[in-house]
Amino acid sequence: MMRILIFFLISVCFASCDSNNNPFVYQKDAHGRGKTHLYVEESFKPLFTTCIETFMSQYPKASIKAIYSAEDQIIEAFYRNKTKTIVITRDFNDEEKAFLKSKNVSYRSDKIATDAVVLIMHPTMADTVLSIAQIKSLLSNNNTKLPSGQSITQIVFDQKGSANFNFMTNMLGINQLADRVSALNSNEEVINYVKSHPGTIGLIGLNWIADQDDPTSMAFMDGLRIAAVYQDKPQNAYKPYAGMIYTKEYPLIRDIWVINKGRRSGLNTGFVLFMKKDDKGQLIIQKSGLVPALTPIRLVLQ
Repeated sequence: MMRILIFFLISVCFASCDSNNNPFVYQKDAHGRGKTHLYVEESFKPLFTTCIETFMSQYPKASIKAIYSAEDQIIEAFYRNKTKTIVITRDFNDEEKAFLKSKNVSYRSDKIATDAVVLIMHPTMADTVLSIAQIKSLLSNNNTKLPSGQSITQIVFDQKGSANFNFMTNMLGINQLADRVSALNSNEEVINYVKSHPGTIGLIGLNWIADQDDPTSMAFMDGLRIAAVYQDKPQNAYKPYAGMIYTKEYPLIRDIWVINKGRRSGLNTGFVLFMKKDDKGQLIIQKSGLVPALTPIRLVLQ
């Protein structure tokens, strides 16, 4: 009996040790230690590249890999249990929640920031103020001209099924796109394509061009024009600055959600808390030109 008890205690001790031989640790990862991956909407790649690097510098025993993809593919990966954590532009809808509940999948959804879709234009474009109705017309029918009479030859998205694509088609209620609308493979490809093709409009995530302290972001901005957008009156047209996103005066805004599967506290949970509640995570979001969920935005009247 004593031998059985000793064997049992030794087994528990081995099972309770982590890779650093620390006893009585019952899981391989913790808030700041371990290895994991997450699926991130490609619209947010610059932001999450910075956030992951900062998190791992703060927690040297943590290793996080981001897989950047289109929103529809990310949700499918979550369904198929390919990942515990995803970053998309919305919470699950009622139908999706019912499906996950039927599979006994528990998860937590956290809004971490507010972002925007941006219309970028070739520098030869004369019109940089567009209404929501004009944008819908350009995307869905044979209207090829801006108010100045300048023709639009092409409109490009990053990917079909991406957050940019889903947001614009759902918000505008578009079921059939015009022949001039096409998809590439990434936000970066859209930026480069618009720069080199006169008469072209591109739709990207604000995150790619908003960080004024990032040389890469500023390089992307060089050679582009940004459209101001309005809902009803031209005098109410705004560009996607953080203050106008915060007040919702810029109309093409959407949220950033992190959805984390399971209840156990681990590295995934630690990273979510870093993004949502840690001052450093929220400040990175603010510095990136987006609106953090918790940190207030200072509005400057001009």
